[in-house]
Amino acid sequence: MSVLRQWTSFIKRLVHVIAKPIKGDSSRGGMVVHPYRGYGSQREVFVMGRVFRQAALGRAIPRHGMLRDTADVARRVLRRGLADAQVEIHIGENKLCVGTDRDGYFDVHLPISHTLPIDVSWHRADILVHCSGQTPVRTHVEVYVPPSEADLLIISDIDDTVMFTGVAEKLKMLYRLFVKKPHRRTAFPGVAPLYQALHRGVSERAERPILYVSRGPWAIYEMLETFFQINRIPVGPIIFLREWGISLRKPWPRRAEEHKRELIDRMLTLYNDMPCILIGDSGQHDPEVYTEIVKAYPDRIKAIYIRQVDKNPRREQAIQRLRDELAGIQCDLVLAADSVLIAEHAHAQGDISAHGLAAVQREVEEHRNDPA
Repeated sequence: MSVLRQWTSFIKRLVHVIAKPIKGDSSRGGMVVHPYRGYGSQREVFVMGRVFRQAALGRAIPRHGMLRDTADVARRVLRRGLADAQVEIHIGENKLCVGTDRDGYFDVHLPISHTLPIDVSWHRADILVHCSGQTPVRTHVEVYVPPSEADLLIISDIDDTVMFTGVAEKLKMLYRLFVKKPHRRTAFPGVAPLYQALHRGVSERAERPILYVSRGPWAIYEMLETFFQINRIPVGPIIFLREWGISLRKPWPRRAEEHKRELIDRMLTLYNDMPCILIGDSGQHDPEVYTEIVKAYPDRIKAIYIRQVDKNPRREQAIQRLRDELAGIQCDLVLAADSVLIAEHAHAQGDISAHGLAAVQREVEEHRNDPA
């Protein structure tokens, strides 16, 4: 394929992915609701989403193709979050109504007064949205509540931790995020069996909660869900840290570190009876953020696993200094070149089974023998 055709393909796919969140209104415009997977406990649950008002698509615009995608991108740029919309959410017999903020976001914190079924982990939340001058919208979303026997919480970054995105190489990152199909955006070798082992525990039946965070935009939510399913990675709530701000008013991404810390604080408080493992990568701020979390919760964090994404000596020295800061706390900071080292440490700590360790070793070895 010529360079021109590659760039044309890149632009078409990028435009299509940016336009995708707009397409759910069947071109009619008006009020649309985008809820995201929730999480919680038998005490409380959290559900986040956003309510938009967006323009209708003109009849002269084709329903498919580059022109349609371009028109939908324009609709996305021009859409606005609907402030003061009333969001009513029901989970079982539990109900709460909240209003959207100035940007149209809602962040529901629903106390559970009527016990949820204990024989399932995923619960349906029904959502009804009212706003003056708009047709009411009904939708629903899944909410994850771990079983009572869950004994460990896993909080994992996604970018350059579960899947390669090349944060240090911005153009390559965009290509991998917006051009490659989910089954071609290969997970790091051994990630699927490692997360399966952490999810199942030593008993192989633990169903531990794995909560994922990402620096990515809401626009790739559906793509990431497909990526997780295809790669057999245990699916959990995917909690993005920021809207990338594709709008005229906010054209640049929001800073992620503080928001990431706040989300992890919330999760540790929610699951306050569980120890926790934090997983990230060496390329951005994960080691620093996680070290601060360990200092704030010295008895909660069992281990920090940092995937080494480059061979930068200065970065390795910086992470070693962080490791030294944690010397007096019962928490190992492991800088791992591959999934095997993480699995070996987790097995030695009694957090995964021998079968789980063997599965990780086998997949990584198979990749070394056949990297294609």
